[in-house]
Amino acid sequence: MSGIPLIFTSGWASGIDAYAVVLIMGLFGRYGHLAAVPPTLERTDVLVVAGALFAIQFVVDKIPYLDSTSDIIHTVIRPVLGAAIGALMAGHAHTLPQAAAAAIGGSTALVTHLIKTGVRMGVNTSPEPFSNIVVSVLEDLTVAGMTVFALLHPIPAALLAGALLLIGAVLVIFLFSRTRRFWRRRRERRRLRHAGGAQPAGQPLT
Repeated sequence: MSGIPLIFTSGWASGIDAYAVVLIMGLFGRYGHLAAVPPTLERTDVLVVAGALFAIQFVVDKIPYLDSTSDIIHTVIRPVLGAAIGALMAGHAHTLPQAAAAAIGGSTALVTHLIKTGVRMGVNTSPEPFSNIVVSVLEDLTVAGMTVFALLHPIPAALLAGALLLIGAVLVIFLFSRTRRFWRRRRERRRLRHAGGAQPAGQPLT
């Protein structure tokens, strides 16, 4: 399967923002006449729906905690779209190569999605909202750049996507301890606040 590098990279990008991948690939296929893009992604209805969902996701992804809620919802959606894109690129319906392509795209999207979710949970522990916005914009730019790069240079893009996958996994491990400390401190503050609000019986108010 000569399309494996592109399938892998599109799966990686789908784990971050599958709607952007569908939109970018569809536009490049329709107006750039790239043979690697499945005709299904070039359809007007697909482009309109992908564009609308991307616009919603673009806004939601920049709001702290709402982005994590969206990530939970997309735990199924992103891998499914990654698998669908891979299957469409493989062609030849109901064949072993198509099943393999769907498995590569879907599993890669799932791993990337889990890494993205972990990173965002760590970023949301920051007391200010700007880091969340910065991370979201960087994700948008990376997905767009990697998708275009993969369409033009599939093998280098796949190697870069693999490296980013490893870096993301290391980052999640680093942020995990920070996230755990944040929620522990938050529980302690809540417990102390509740304990401080309870007035012992018979003790005069001061």
